[in-house]
Amino acid sequence: MNSEPAAATSATGREPGLQLSCGYGTDRGLRRELNEDSFIASDPVFAVADGMGGHEAGEIASGICVRTLAGMPQLATGERTATAAVVQQYLVSADERIRTATGSRAGTTLAGVVLVEQMGVPYWLVVNIGDSRTYRLSQGEFVQVSVDHSEVQELVDAGEITKEQAAVHPRRHVVTRALGTGDETEADYWLLPVEEGDRIMVCSDGLNAELTDDHMFRILSTVGHPQDAVDALIQAALRSGGRDNVTVIVVDAKNVMNDAGTDTAPRPAVGAEDEDTLPRAQVDTTEVLDNTEVDTEELPEAPGLVQPADAPGSAEQAAADAAEPLQDPATDSEGRHDGLK
Repeated sequence: MNSEPAAATSATGREPGLQLSCGYGTDRGLRRELNEDSFIASDPVFAVADGMGGHEAGEIASGICVRTLAGMPQLATGERTATAAVVQQYLVSADERIRTATGSRAGTTLAGVVLVEQMGVPYWLVVNIGDSRTYRLSQGEFVQVSVDHSEVQELVDAGEITKEQAAVHPRRHVVTRALGTGDETEADYWLLPVEEGDRIMVCSDGLNAELTDDHMFRILSTVGHPQDAVDALIQAALRSGGRDNVTVIVVDAKNVMNDAGTDTAPRPAVGAEDEDTLPRAQVDTTEVLDNTEVDTEELPEAPGLVQPADAPGSAEQAAADAAEPLQDPATDSEGRHDGLK
């Protein structure tokens, strides 16, 4: 189902003022046999899906998700007219398709942004379901916009544990919402006015599980080109252990004409670690997915759409060219084939 190389760069400037520059990349990491991440990076949609399921089922789930999003008419027309209601409609469709294709035994998270316009003013429509993340570097301030749908986030919100405790909590990888397996499939949305010089980063948890916010901020604030920033982030994650698939999209905005004073609602969130993510409903089950063929309904392709499984790309090449050699075991050191992410 691979459709394009793992990393590339794009720049768009369809509007007289606003110009976007985008970089993206993915790597299966040093312990996973498969890459279950998928992403779409095609103006106006920039999103990462992190599959859960094992035995290629997670790859199927994340691929269906991004291919469904690729069917949004805005990608074909170039219009920035999407709304949260439109995006949610496509997520509901993705949820249904994943359940049909995998028998509700696989799922995916999704995080990202859709560039929209209201009365000629550009906004980031941030969408999140699960524990993949969207960050924003704006006016020198680096914040996590999305909020993890996870058990440890609920504990942090309730004041029962700290952010530091959440990072090592035994249930830190249990997500409370997902597409394809979760009981609740409603995504969260934020509408943020695009500011001059904004840098948006969308990533699977294979990045933030390896790097602290400070580490990511240092790279994003010092590496100029979006693709170079993506490559540096993925390389840093690999150097820090590379215990999971890692996928990153970086989008820059410039020449922004925006005098709007719209209120926004970003909230802080917490971290994860190196183990697999799984839906809360399946935490105590021992069911293991087999290799039974599933029906992967044909879905439309789109520019920037990636369903990788060790596809070659600049992120992996950058790691390979680094001075210190990387270890890349042929199999997960823990031999995981347990239906987890």
